[in-house]
Amino acid sequence: MSRLLVFAPLRIERAAVRRGLPGALVLHSGMGAARSRSAALAGARLPADAVAVVGFCGAVAAGLRPGDVVVAGEVRGPEGVTACETQPVVAALAALGVENVRVGPVVSADHVVRGAERAALAAQGALAADMESAWLAPAAAGKPFAVLRVVLDTPDRELSGPLATLAGGLTAWRALRRAAPALALWARGQG
Repeated sequence: MSRLLVFAPLRIERAAVRRGLPGALVLHSGMGAARSRSAALAGARLPADAVAVVGFCGAVAAGLRPGDVVVAGEVRGPEGVTACETQPVVAALAALGVENVRVGPVVSADHVVRGAERAALAAQGALAADMESAWLAPAAAGKPFAVLRVVLDTPDRELSGPLATLAGGLTAWRALRRAAPALALWARGQG
C-alpha cells in the first residue's frame, strides 16, 4: 500500500477519519490559512506517496445537503488553482456504497463564506467552500492529491442556531466517517 498522508483541519474531522484509514498518517492541521500553510510545510517533509485533505465544507451550490460528499476536481485559492484526483476517488466511494457524491471546484477562503458570497462563488461554478485545502495543497508537491469534503451547511441552512448546527454536524460527521476509507482504496492505486 502506498503511504498516505491525510490532513484533517479540525480535531473532530480527524477523529471521524482515523479509524477508517489504518496505516495512513492523519494529521490535525488546524483551521485557517496560517495553520494550513505551516502544516503543509511540515507535511511536505514527510514520506508520502499520496496526499489528501478531508473534512467539512460549506455548500455554495444549490442542491447540496448536509452529509453530501464533495470530491474536489480542483481547489481554488488566492494563489491560484490546484488540480485534484477525482475519478479514482469517486470509484472508491462507489465501491463503498457511498451515495450523494458530487465532483467540482472547491474554493478556499480565509473566512467563513456566508450569504451573497456563497451565491457569487456558485455563479463561478464552485460547489463548496472551505478554509484550508488551497493552503494544504503544496504538501503534495507533485504527488497525487485529493480533497474529500462533506457538506456541513448550505446556502439555505447556514450555521446559525445550535440545533441546526448540531443536526448538520452529526449528519456530516457520520458521512465523513463512512467516506474516509475511500481514500485508503484510492491510495492503494497510487503505489
